[in-house]
Order: sequence, then C-alpha cells, then structure tokens
Amino acid sequence: MTKIYNFSAGPAVLPKPVLERAQAEMLDWHGSGMSVMEMSHRGKEFTSILAKTEADLRKLLDVPKNYKVLFLQGGAIAENAIIPMNLLNGGEADYVVTGAWSKRSVEDANAYGKINLVASSEADGFTNVPAYSTWKLNKNAAYLHICTNETINGVEFDGLPDAGDVPIVADMSSHILSRPIDVTKYGVIYGGAQKNIGPAGLCIVIVREDLLDRASPLTPAVFNWKTQSENQSMINTPPTYSIYIAGLVFEWLLAQGGVSAIEQVNIQKANLLYDYIDSTDFYINNVAVHNRSRMNIPFFLADESLNDAFLKGAEAKGLLQLKGHRMVGGMRASIYNAMPIEGVQALVSYMQEFEKAH
Repeated sequence: MTKIYNFSAGPAVLPKPVLERAQAEMLDWHGSGMSVMEMSHRGKEFTSILAKTEADLRKLLDVPKNYKVLFLQGGAIAENAIIPMNLLNGGEADYVVTGAWSKRSVEDANAYGKINLVASSEADGFTNVPAYSTWKLNKNAAYLHICTNETINGVEFDGLPDAGDVPIVADMSSHILSRPIDVTKYGVIYGGAQKNIGPAGLCIVIVREDLLDRASPLTPAVFNWKTQSENQSMINTPPTYSIYIAGLVFEWLLAQGGVSAIEQVNIQKANLLYDYIDSTDFYINNVAVHNRSRMNIPFFLADESLNDAFLKGAEAKGLLQLKGHRMVGGMRASIYNAMPIEGVQALVSYMQEFEKAH
C-alpha cells in the first residue's frame, strides 16, 4: 500500500499517535462510558480535559500568568471582527499587509473604525515583509496587527518591529507552536487550530490581562474576551471535541521535546525542500529568502503547462493536496509539525523524478 503524505494547508495532517489515541478513546473516554463528543461541557470529565489542555499550552509557549488563554469558535476569520470589537472602541489601529490573510484582516476591520495601512508588500506580489524602517507607525494606535506567517503566500516574519507601547496583535494561525516565541512581546496572539493544533472549529486567543477592559459596549457577550475569560471560555458551549484533540496534540508535542525540539525538525524539513527548489530552474519560489515560511512552501513549475501532470503524478505517489491556493496558483507544500521528514524526502524525490522526465 502506498504511504500517504498529506500536504494540505488546513485542515491539515495530525500526528498519527494522536489519531490512534482518539480512536481508542472514541467510545469510552477514560472509563467514563462516554465519548468526549457526548460529554457535558460543564461536567467534571470535560472540565478536566480543558484544564489540562490549557496547562499544556501554557507550558509549550511559556505563557505568563498575566495572559489569559481562550478557546473560542469562528476561526481566525471571526477574530478579524472580534479584535476591533475588543480593542478599538472609537480609536484607530495600525495594520500591516504581507499576504492574502492580513489583507482580509484589514478589509474586515474597516467596518469597526479607522484602520491605518502602515506597510504593505502587495506591490511586490506578497513576497516579503516590508523593512520595519518603512512602516509608518502611529504611536497612538490602539494596536498594531500583523500576520506572522501567511499560509497562502508562504511569507514568515523573521523578527518584530519596535512598536513602543502599542500592543502587537498577531495572527499566528499557520505557524504557532512551530518555533519558540516570546509571548510577552505581544498583546494578543491568536490562531485557528486547523493547521498546527487540531481540527477545524477552534480558535485559540492568548490575550494580556490589561487589554481585557477595552471592549466596545456594543460587543456581544460571546465575542467579549473579558466575559469569555471570566467564564473559562464557556459562556456558550465550546467546541469540545476540537479542544480535546488539541490537548492530545499538545501532549504529543511535549513528548517530542516541546517547541524548541520541533523547531529543529521543522528547519531540517524546510531546508530540504528549499535547497532542492533553489538548485534547479525547473521549480521556482519567489519569496525573499529571509522571509520564507518553514510551514507553507509555495512553488511554481517554470513550465506551468505541466501543472496537471505534476499533480496527477504526485497523487499516484501518495503525495496529496499539493495544489496551490486559487489566489496564487502553482503548488504549495504545507509541512506542519505533524509532517514527518520522510514526507518531505518523498516529495523531493518525486520532484526530482518529474524534472528528469520532463
């Protein structure tokens, strides 16, 4: 049987041990006689799952005590509106556009107040993060919003600007937990779970406590971070099964040695693929080298008439979901934490074979 490697950008591959454990616990979680999907979210069984999931995430990211961890719904897209609801409140905010998702964030936030576009790489085809010295920051902004890894365009930040006292709000959906971060440099970190954390349906928000009192009075309770924090993310029924799977992923990641250890594997995987792409004229990656994403690697065939043949051949080899996003075209290999290095090796081997044949 052909070994399958799933390069989907999201929902994405999950660690096999996580899926196997979820399978084993599907009908009876820890002798409770219930599936996690059947549990009351306020029962002792699920509240213990939620508590451990949060504790493990705090351990993985070294989240300080003055930050709240929220398990919400609606994905990162919902946060495009929820963020200004909670932080803008009649003020203005700075946004940086480095790809399709941060551009969408600006479009959604515009309905809630004055949004300043302080830097953009759109004129360059979203192939870099603009030099920080060119950003036109506003010292009175309520916050500065960035997307630290652009899933579609394959652009990743290689540092942070000096924003002074303005809190940085970061969409980390597609590279959270792939490398160590200093949480204290951010006011808010958020991300959809369906890439590096678990199944779709869950959005994790990490917010500094002093930012919880800024919400517009028009903010619905279910979208109010402070209200959710005071109710352990359960003002309404949370996405219980997605939280459970996220908890299993966190346990798996801790068993691998944590974020620092998985970063070294991620570097090896990314270097393997980029080194081959750079060694040939047959494949092309246009992203500035210092901003190349380790998680999402878009590439093009120099002869794009071969795209369909490439994808058909890849699928026959068990290399799935390599078609690039419809906005960009070409190919994209998403190599999140759960993608083993053997998957990247198999992809590079196929790319070499395809090049020789064409």
